[in-house]
Amino acid sequence: MAAFAAGGTAVAQQSAADGQIRGLDDPAAISENYIVVFEDGAGTRSVGARARSLSDEHRGQLLATYDTALNGFSARMSEQQARDLAGEPGVAYVEQDSAVHTMDNQNNPTWGLDRSDQSELPLDDTYSYPTSAGSGVTSYIIDTGVRTSHDEFEDRARSGYDFVDDDPDAGDCNGHGTHVAGTIGGETYGMAKETTLVGVRVLGCDGRGAWSQVISGIDWVAENADGPAVANMSIGGSPNESVDDAVAGAVESGVTVAVAAGNSGKDACDVTPARTPNAITVGASNGSDERSTWPAIPGAESNYGSCLDIFAPGTDITSASNSGDSATESKNGTSMASPHVAGAAALHLGENPNATPRQVSEALVNNASAGRLTGIGQGSPNRLLKVSYLSDGGGEPDPDPGEGRAPSASFTVNCGWSECAFDASESTDADGDITGYAWNFGDGETATGATVDHAFPAANGSYTVELTVTDSKDNSDSATREVDCWNFSGSAYCFAG
Repeated sequence: MAAFAAGGTAVAQQSAADGQIRGLDDPAAISENYIVVFEDGAGTRSVGARARSLSDEHRGQLLATYDTALNGFSARMSEQQARDLAGEPGVAYVEQDSAVHTMDNQNNPTWGLDRSDQSELPLDDTYSYPTSAGSGVTSYIIDTGVRTSHDEFEDRARSGYDFVDDDPDAGDCNGHGTHVAGTIGGETYGMAKETTLVGVRVLGCDGRGAWSQVISGIDWVAENADGPAVANMSIGGSPNESVDDAVAGAVESGVTVAVAAGNSGKDACDVTPARTPNAITVGASNGSDERSTWPAIPGAESNYGSCLDIFAPGTDITSASNSGDSATESKNGTSMASPHVAGAAALHLGENPNATPRQVSEALVNNASAGRLTGIGQGSPNRLLKVSYLSDGGGEPDPDPGEGRAPSASFTVNCGWSECAFDASESTDADGDITGYAWNFGDGETATGATVDHAFPAANGSYTVELTVTDSKDNSDSATREVDCWNFSGSAYCFAG
């Protein structure tokens, strides 16, 4: 069932009569701040009028209303008041507001543009792009703001709105948004050198903010998008359904949205907005065509997984700095990878102004360099951004060097008495598309899945466990391990051979 106005997208209708609040256990929760999402067609009054009425009725403080990417509002009230509000007719759900942050790591120089226009290493010291260079396309930076006076932007940058200070001056006191804008559309450091850049400030000087502010920024972009439009969100935090729905609504309204996968070395499907299927989710790569890691910061590495769509350069990226109109700095992170893709989307729209967000996404993914990356992480697509298709007259995408090659099966075993845990995440495929894991435990039992548990019979015996992995081309490979079990007083004790 649709739950948005024109330009929005659908959220499943769900009764909130039980007064439940989503996201209460989020460690980044902002106390007594809540996001309220309306069902589609719930009442005839405007979103603003309904928001004011419900907020007043439940003795809350109305913070913001959303009527384009999302239909709803945010408010400050007690948890009990929010539970009562969640039971109101026409309310799809209420979600705890929580903190969000930028997704970069600090460091130093740029090679990203050079890598983005060729299939493989070594770099050729050139960056080729279509002469339109994103002209006629507006790129929105939903971030910490933008230093619009920077020389890199050649009078092509302007403020949209500041949802932190609630005013029209979206200046940047952090630097993250200015750096992102420079990668999207800077004269020297940008992918799309003629795109118009608009700063939408949703994060403070410390690079942090609330999801409710982010939704305000997304909603503003969806409502005010000018012509072919791209939005970049190099931000992330704990899973938040209302933000995911807002991003989906912006995409349905016609805005192509690129989002950072995150820098925690985990599955991007556990991060908002990286998990949003309608957006283009971007992982980071380094100058050696590896998934990025940043050893100076413990645990800092590009997120991975099936929610990623593409990788782009995200290590040692030089771009504009907010410290002066000619200043530059180098940064690391998926925050730096995502604007490469946003800029590429602007390039595509400059050449194809009527393309839908889905068509833009498919063009970037299908024309990406395939099978070039290593260490991409389980479930990740082996696709690296490449925009030369826009300047070489098109043509067929590069052949995938891994295409047609069988995957490689491998697994680990850890046993505790009769039950053993099997993990096939070490299995690899040259083009990163393992689609099936089939287990035969040698005792007449079978299972599927990358990780499984199995209890063996309480009897002395030796079992040959076989794993078969299959890819999308029906290529397969198998691996075996021996598990020996001993019967102790009616219970089995098993160990891997």
